[in-house]
Amino acid sequence: MGEMQERMRSQVVTGTSGGGMVSIEINGQMEIIGVKISPEAVDPDDIGMLEDLVFAAFSDASVKIKDKMKEEMSKLTGGMDLPPGLFGM
Repeated sequence: MGEMQERMRSQVVTGTSGGGMVSIEINGQMEIIGVKISPEAVDPDDIGMLEDLVFAAFSDASVKIKDKMKEEMSKLTGGMDLPPGLFGM
């Protein structure tokens, strides 16, 4: 289990939104390690749109890292399903 946690710590995924105008990188501990926002996504008259794009990119990254965590857990447990919510998944 400790080995799997260490592997997940080094996993990084990128979530995107707005056709790639906003991207967020998170690691296996659900920590944001990078944010990129293209200038086209920034409209001072529509900050709400940028907020939505950032939220959507983070949501995309969260789904991707949780999928990776499930894959790792499946390897560890030999494919045995674990209860929903275990380890934050």
